[in-house]
Amino acid sequence: MIDLDGVLPQLWALCNLGVRLALDDFGIGYSSLSYLNRLPVHRLKIDGSFVSQLHVERTRQLVRGIVEIAHGMGLAVTAEGVEAHDQAEILCAMGCDELQGFLYARPVPTEEVPWARFGGGVEHPRDGGNL
Repeated sequence: MIDLDGVLPQLWALCNLGVRLALDDFGIGYSSLSYLNRLPVHRLKIDGSFVSQLHVERTRQLVRGIVEIAHGMGLAVTAEGVEAHDQAEILCAMGCDELQGFLYARPVPTEEVPWARFGGGVEHPRDGGNL
């Protein structure tokens, strides 16, 4: 994000090749609303620090606003750091497209995820293959 003008042509070139980009940790650090008009992203990933504070009304309103803005711009939304069922329920009610976090799975090395191995001939179950 330091040299956004320098990398924008490369990001657009990737998009033209069919690569889909996500803006990670949205809402903290270098990610801001001003980037949404400039970056060729397809998805926002809401930072887990917001998800962990969903019990606070102001945070819920902020996350709801992020989801609405993203959807209004045609972007999908992933919430990071989902650890509890009540968080998942709130996020689903807000229309969040995907949830990611320890509630669903802990991180594992690539070699423990059969469909993540390249060249292994193993298909993901969603693609009709078996593990």
